[in-house]
Amino acid sequence: MTIISPLYTFPNISWWMQILAADTVIFDSHESFQKMSYRNRYRISGSNNPVLLSVPLAHGRDQHTPMKEVAIFNQQRWQVQHWRTLESVYRRTPYFEHYQHSLKPLFDTHFDRLIDLNKASIRWVKQQLKWKFEEQETEAYVKDYPADVTDLRKQQAIPAPPKYYQVFEDRIGFQPDLSILDLLFSEGSRAMHYLQMRG
Repeated sequence: MTIISPLYTFPNISWWMQILAADTVIFDSHESFQKMSYRNRYRISGSNNPVLLSVPLAHGRDQHTPMKEVAIFNQQRWQVQHWRTLESVYRRTPYFEHYQHSLKPLFDTHFDRLIDLNKASIRWVKQQLKWKFEEQETEAYVKDYPADVTDLRKQQAIPAPPKYYQVFEDRIGFQPDLSILDLLFSEGSRAMHYLQMRG
């Protein structure tokens, strides 16, 4: 199966569930950046509410720039803030310590373009899940693809995944469809099993 998808930062659980059957994922690097999307942000757990971590952009979020040209505003210490938040939220989870040493270098690496950060985050997750699919990028924007290509740029409804352990569930209840980081830190190597389940 071939799937075309936007490039997200540490994509949420439902994105990973939707590409389970894919042997090829084509990332649309020519689509216009869409504000209020997960192209530059990811949602994690929090002690009182879910937390939305955003990557600041050089020209703000109100832009119609192709994804491949969207620049990160690195004058803000966003990577330091994101990493400290991840440590604060997840240090008590069963598997944060297992993943932190390979994940931390992503937050120490300078990324000029959002697309490069997003590809690095997806490849890191693929490595942890031991998941193999071919990656391609678009050469131009195409509005509509043939019927045999699943287009994740359009809203896709999928069955809800089952619940798993979450560190603050006793305070704020189970939070569905967080960033894949939440599932990895909570379930470790069992994360792939959860992605394959349907609620």
